[in-house]
Amino acid sequence: MDDWKTRTKLIHSGIRRSQYGEVAEAIFLTQGFVYDSAEQAEARFLEAGPDEFIYARYGNPTVRMFEDRIAALEGAEDAFAAASGMAAVNGALTSMLKAGDHVVSARALFGSCLYILEEVLARYGVEVTFVDGTDLDQWKKAINKNTKAVFFETMSNPTLEVVDLPAVAKLAHRVGAKVIVDNVFATPVFSRALELGADVVVYSATKHIDGQGRALGGVILGTKEFIRKTVEPYMKHTGGSMSPFTAWVMLKGLETLDLRVRAQAASAQAMAEALQWDARLERVIYPGLEQHPQHVLATEMMEKPGTVLSIDIKGGQEAAFRFLNALKIMVISNNLGDAKSIVTHPATTTHQRLPDDQKAALGISPGLVRISLGIEDTEDLIADVKQALDAV
Repeated sequence: MDDWKTRTKLIHSGIRRSQYGEVAEAIFLTQGFVYDSAEQAEARFLEAGPDEFIYARYGNPTVRMFEDRIAALEGAEDAFAAASGMAAVNGALTSMLKAGDHVVSARALFGSCLYILEEVLARYGVEVTFVDGTDLDQWKKAINKNTKAVFFETMSNPTLEVVDLPAVAKLAHRVGAKVIVDNVFATPVFSRALELGADVVVYSATKHIDGQGRALGGVILGTKEFIRKTVEPYMKHTGGSMSPFTAWVMLKGLETLDLRVRAQAASAQAMAEALQWDARLERVIYPGLEQHPQHVLATEMMEKPGTVLSIDIKGGQEAAFRFLNALKIMVISNNLGDAKSIVTHPATTTHQRLPDDQKAALGISPGLVRISLGIEDTEDLIADVKQALDAV
C-alpha cells in the first residue's frame, strides 16, 4: 500500500470487509458490541486489539476505515475521527495542554479557533501568545522554553496568508514544542504538512473531504503514540467522536477527493487570473498569483495553491452585498470546499464578532468576499462573477 498513488489509496486504503464481501464499505450503525463471554469482555476492556471494539464513542469499524484511509493519504501513523472540525481542533490542543503551559499561535485564525485559544484554554490557565504568522521574527521572540505547542492555519481564512511551516517547525522543535496545524485550505492532496515539519495535522472533514455539503466531521492525524495515548483518551471520554454514518459519508467523499480538488484548484487559478487586473477590485488574493506576498513559499510548500480565493470589492459592504445578491450560479453560504461554488462575506458572517480593529489588522475589510470554487464549468463561474461585478 505504501507504493500506491493517491487516487488508489483514496479508494482502497483501510478496507474492512465483513463475511459478506461487500463492495461498498459497510456502515456499522451500532452503539455497542457483544462479547462471547465475560472473560472476553474483561480482556477487551483491558486492551482492545486492532479490530476489536467496545463502544461507538471509543471506536467503530466504519470509523476505523475512515481513520486508516485518511492516515494513508496524509502519510501519518494514525488518526482519530472527530464529530466536527472544531472538535478536532479542540481535541488536538486541549488533550495535550494543562495549566501553566504556553502556546504560540498565528493571529489569523477562524473565529471558533480564536475562541478556543482566547477563551477556553486561557480560562484553564494556558498562556497564549499571538503573532503575525508570516513574520518569522515574531515567532522567534514568542517561542520559549515553556512553549508546549504552536498552532496555525497553513493558509489562513479568509485572507490566504501562507505560514512558513518548515521554518516555524524548526523554531518550535528546538524547545521541544509540538507543531499543530490546521491544513484545511491546503487540502491533504496538495500539502504534505507532516513531511514539512508538522507533528499534528487537523482537518475539518466537513470541507473538501465530504465536499458535498452533507455532514460535519473532523480528523486529527499524527504519531500512533500521540493519537492513541493523548488524543483518544480525551476524545472518547468527552464525547467528540465521529458517528459511523458520518464516517461512511466521509469514506465516499475521499473516493473523489483528488478529482474534485484538482478541478477546483484549476478553476481558482483561472478565476484569479481573470480578475487580477479588474478595476472594480481593490485586490485579488490567491497564492497562485505572482503578486501574492507568499507566492514563492506557497509554490514550495504545496503542489497547487488551493481551491479558495478572496476578492476585495471597491465600495465596501454595500458593493459586496450587491455583488453577492447578483450572482446566479454561486450560492451564499459560510462553508467552503464544496462541489458547489460558495461565496461568503467574512466581515458580517464567519468573522462578524471580531472587533473592527482586529478585522482591519487581519485584512478582513468590508468589501472582502471569499470565493470557494466548486466543480461547475470554469467559464460559467468566471462569467457569473463578472456579471455580478457589472451589477455593482
